[in-house]
Amino acid sequence: MRDEVRQATTALRQLFEPTPLQRNAHLSAQFDADIYLKREDLTPVRSYKLRGAFNFMRKRMAEGGGDRVFACASAGNHAQGFAYCCSHFGVEGVVFMPVTTPQQKIDKTRIFGAGRIRIELVGDIFDVCYAAARAFVEEHDGVMVPPFDDPDIIEGQASVAAEIEDAWPEAAGLPDLIVMPVGGGGLSAGITGYFGGRIEDAAFLFAEPAGAPSLRRSLEAGEIVTLDEVDNFVDGAAVARIGDANFAALSRFSPEQVMLVPENAICATMTEMLNVEGVVLEPAGALALTALSMLPAEKVRGRRIVVLVSGGNFDFDRLPDVKERAMRYAGLKKYFILRLPQRPGALKDFLNLLGPQDDIARFEYLKKSARNFGSILIGIETAKPENFAALFEKMSESGLKYQDITENEILANLII
Repeated sequence: MRDEVRQATTALRQLFEPTPLQRNAHLSAQFDADIYLKREDLTPVRSYKLRGAFNFMRKRMAEGGGDRVFACASAGNHAQGFAYCCSHFGVEGVVFMPVTTPQQKIDKTRIFGAGRIRIELVGDIFDVCYAAARAFVEEHDGVMVPPFDDPDIIEGQASVAAEIEDAWPEAAGLPDLIVMPVGGGGLSAGITGYFGGRIEDAAFLFAEPAGAPSLRRSLEAGEIVTLDEVDNFVDGAAVARIGDANFAALSRFSPEQVMLVPENAICATMTEMLNVEGVVLEPAGALALTALSMLPAEKVRGRRIVVLVSGGNFDFDRLPDVKERAMRYAGLKKYFILRLPQRPGALKDFLNLLGPQDDIARFEYLKKSARNFGSILIGIETAKPENFAALFEKMSESGLKYQDITENEILANLII
């Protein structure tokens, strides 16, 4: 595999120089380790997906496929990498996207295609979109460019590993730990395959969204598992089924090597990297970094660690939601249903319980018709998590009835 990956890496220089492998001083000090970030958010399309699409398409071109139409199904990074490659090779491409795709992603894909692609909006979900792309390819004798489940895609993504090897300080050997995100599995299959036999299997850590644990569940079952439900918040890594070729490459690893990362924790990482480092990450791009922060200190301290930053295609319209989730994860924001007596001064009595660092961010009457009590939805932000313990104690002492619904997904989704 190494020779083929090296050829793919050399060919990629037609498009862009190697992405940086940067030692991050802030994270290194925070974890008392040498933390290096592989900055895939700095490719021309701000994600690693360009690598696999390019490698797949260059091989089809070498086989004489330049007169055929290429197609893909994607609403995200794969579509943008595909479009960029269509422009580079000068071929016709069709991108199938769900009707629900944000306009920003549609516009960026069209820009990268530079007049070589057209975009078809089909269906509300990816599965419908993918089926339409497959039907189009069959009808027009086209070429389907898969997002992850293909040996040539895996080989292209493995160029990340070749660049890590080239950039790694020669005297330091190889990394003690490589942390990478997992969606469909193309990137992780490529990296582990390239380093196989040179870095022990225990030195790899995989990060999956908690709401889309396709690899973890498949490793636990010993066969590929298709998830019934997927949380799409981490849209760059939320898949219901890991690729067949990818699982074959990853099946030797232990389920315990796959960390399931809460979506709200990812938001905390995104916020920290933006505020401290000025680095814009998409949720999937912050996945591996968040997994690193969840490891016990003794497994990180003093080690040389590479973390894959897989993408930075973030729609800033999502920023309020990311901030909200980050604050909830940090324990700095909570929501309550408060049962307040229907008498003059009752609200003022509650306000007097708040501390100097407590701020009301949401206030809404839910039920006004009760004779003696009213129900209120209230959101409170504070500067330190421990401030809520003091507030709870005061509320209990005063006899106020309340329910913390911050982590109650059903209620929160209905009324927050």
